Amino acid sequence: MKRKGHSKLFWFSMFVLFVPGLLHAYLLMPFPGSQNLEAIKLCYYLEKLILPMRIIGALPVLWYFYRYFSSNSLVEKIVKVLVLVLALGSLYITDVAYKASSMFEEPRTIRFANAINNKVPESYIVLGVVNNGVAKAYPLVYLGYHHKVQDNVGNLPVLVTYCTMCRTGRVYSPVVNGVRQNFRLVGARHYNAIIEDQSTGSWWYQATGEAAVGPMKGSFLKELPYEQSSLSAWLDKHPGSMILQPDGHFKNDYDDLKEYDVKQAVDKDSAIKNKDTLYRKTWVIGVIAGQQSKAYDWRKITEICLLNDKIGSIPVLVGLEGDDHTFHVFNRQLGGRQLNFKPDSSGQFVDQETASVWNWDGLCISGAEKGKQLTKIQAYQEYWHSWQHFHPATTYWKK
Repeated sequence: MKRKGHSKLFWFSMFVLFVPGLLHAYLLMPFPGSQNLEAIKLCYYLEKLILPMRIIGALPVLWYFYRYFSSNSLVEKIVKVLVLVLALGSLYITDVAYKASSMFEEPRTIRFANAINNKVPESYIVLGVVNNGVAKAYPLVYLGYHHKVQDNVGNLPVLVTYCTMCRTGRVYSPVVNGVRQNFRLVGARHYNAIIEDQSTGSWWYQATGEAAVGPMKGSFLKELPYEQSSLSAWLDKHPGSMILQPDGHFKNDYDDLKEYDVKQAVDKDSAIKNKDTLYRKTWVIGVIAGQQSKAYDWRKITEICLLNDKIGSIPVLVGLEGDDHTFHVFNRQLGGRQLNFKPDSSGQFVDQETASVWNWDGLCISGAEKGKQLTKIQAYQEYWHSWQHFHPATTYWKK
């Protein structure tokens, strides 16, 4: 009976030693069923408890092997040794193979080049940021692997992020409580990357910048304006822009994302006959105007290129440039008057009220309104499942 009690202690200690780490890895990676659970608080506190629990579990296991293992039968010895070996192997799974910061490493070198020395194909899609006269472009195929790049643009600290599981980028200020932070990639919840700031240890959703758990819970990172654009279109507007160059250490990882930024999943799947069906991974342009949000079907926008619409009471212009990748959203209310736009033969667009010509920066370049500027509205390309999850009250536009 005494021996049975010691054996129960062994199995309980093994459970405490290894199961929390496996559960933690399961919940923070996109395993079947894991991302649909409301478990971010559990993940957060579990991470803090894993090391103490491993210590608590390891000591009785070591004591058992020292004091009682020799009295086991041969079969019992084999079983317990095999279980221990498998359990130790699980440490590789939880602490290396499926640890986000190991799977998606930080860039080892952050190097930029101007348009003359640039090696990035101009067909690549970038997140472009401008500040204080300085423009920088961050290609999605590099951001998609690293998930984040911490940098400066015109002396402004920036945290440039991208999550391939929800197909969306965001640019934030990395300053929390007045202190510039280094952020760690923790994993994912609801198919969106979770990052942790160094000072407070709070966990932030990449798609919203909201602290979901930790001391800063309920706070938001300050979002900074950016554009998602083909590199070619970006350089047309910002010829002096610097472009993030690939880190040669991660060439194979970048290659895995080849064409990720230009082809929808439904275009790659020949079994899907109705390409216009709304899928989890349907691309949308997500927009928040006032207190309301709306999602625009990407495929339908590519067909019409320009859409005069309203989000609540706010009149908006949703536009796609000729490369079919560079998109913009503007407020089309100007000087108390609502303008309506249509494409013109030059690749720009004109308002129907004065026939003035406007460029893709929202600037009127000729006509009665010359020199006037439309207000830009931040917009995001995102998978439908992600946009809907983080904006449950959103409406959906489809031609």
